[in-house]
Amino acid sequence: MQPGATAPSGVRLGLGANRGQFALLVLVNAFVGAMVGQERAVLPLVAEREFSVSGATALLAFVASFGFVKALANLAAGHYSERFGRRRLLIAGWLVGLAVPPLLMFAPTWGWIVFANVLLGVNQGLCWSTTVIMKIDLVGPKRRGLAMGLNEFAGYLALSGAALLAGWIASAAPAMRPAAFAPGVVFALAGLLLSVFAVRETQGHAAVEAAGTTGDDEPKRLAEVLLLTSWKDRTLFGVSQAGLVNNLNDGVVWGLVPVMLSRSGLGVAEIAEVAALYPAVWGVGQLVTGPLSDRIGRRLPIAVGMVVQSGAIALFATTPGFGAALLAATLLGLGTALVYPALLAAVSDVAHPSWRASAVGVYRLWRDGGYVVGALGAGLLADMTGLPGAIGAVAVLTFVSGGLAALVMRETRPVATTVGAVDAFRRMRL
Repeated sequence: MQPGATAPSGVRLGLGANRGQFALLVLVNAFVGAMVGQERAVLPLVAEREFSVSGATALLAFVASFGFVKALANLAAGHYSERFGRRRLLIAGWLVGLAVPPLLMFAPTWGWIVFANVLLGVNQGLCWSTTVIMKIDLVGPKRRGLAMGLNEFAGYLALSGAALLAGWIASAAPAMRPAAFAPGVVFALAGLLLSVFAVRETQGHAAVEAAGTTGDDEPKRLAEVLLLTSWKDRTLFGVSQAGLVNNLNDGVVWGLVPVMLSRSGLGVAEIAEVAALYPAVWGVGQLVTGPLSDRIGRRLPIAVGMVVQSGAIALFATTPGFGAALLAATLLGLGTALVYPALLAAVSDVAHPSWRASAVGVYRLWRDGGYVVGALGAGLLADMTGLPGAIGAVAVLTFVSGGLAALVMRETRPVATTVGAVDAFRRMRL
């Protein structure tokens, strides 16, 4: 909490007790997701067709710049939200995000597009991280999986809708720019205005939970949390490496798959449908997989989800055609829906409320660092072996990461381990 701050009187934890603010934060996160969604189908095609960017490494520069800055912004959001409050960082993220749509619309060179993605990384890191932390604050310890499922559902369904909208506009307009990115102006303004005039600070809720929580509640420096989350705690290490590989493969799918599909003969509208289907399944699926992880635990959904992702990415690499791409996008969305809310909930299970925001920031540092690793590694590999070879290598890495998570993680929801997965799904109550 901010120095000298105390929990306000009358604060209650739980989804029902805080449904108004929780729903508002879900809406805000939808606009956060839409900001990055406008790029998912169109920007790789803009790079190749309008700016004549050649080579996968150069093409993925926008993914690398986005991921690097977002990873650092995640770390900053986690740490400084404990010092200065969540809401201030949320507003700061939206102020930076205001510049992104105009740059995408009117950038004269590819370098300016890369810079726009630096700003987008700041926007996403500050805004998405703070909405995650604020929802965790509000809901308390019992229904974190559901809270993360709702959060990620909103963000990725909006991402999907924005990708589809941008693709439709780009296919119908005389030129892809500026029209395809014009809706981003509305997304940024709406997110900023809601954050300034409607969102309330949630640090008091974290203080209430901390007061009633036992465990490792000693204040921790950022360096301690960084070491603990990255390596010393085996469960947090398993979560962090899985998060890194998850976003590594997401970045490769974002940057390379649209180009591969375009070269195989698909049109812009078809590519947009594929690019939108993956996050749509990912987002909607989390309405089920988030609360499911509250019932059956976090470890099994993470391991199974990574394996499903691996098969989907392999399908992208080996089977051309629109139908196969739609199937691969669906499977990738299902796998990611299993993984994403369970990873965030596992971090929240392990970390004490007094240092949880920093732990979430460190986890998201590693997770979004995957964009950088994927952009650089897969870009170099694609330039040497071709797009299918690079995408296939990512499929193998994703499979290995899922096995490692299953090997090193302990279950963070032990109350649920005696409940069978099928029985838990039948009895699940949202």
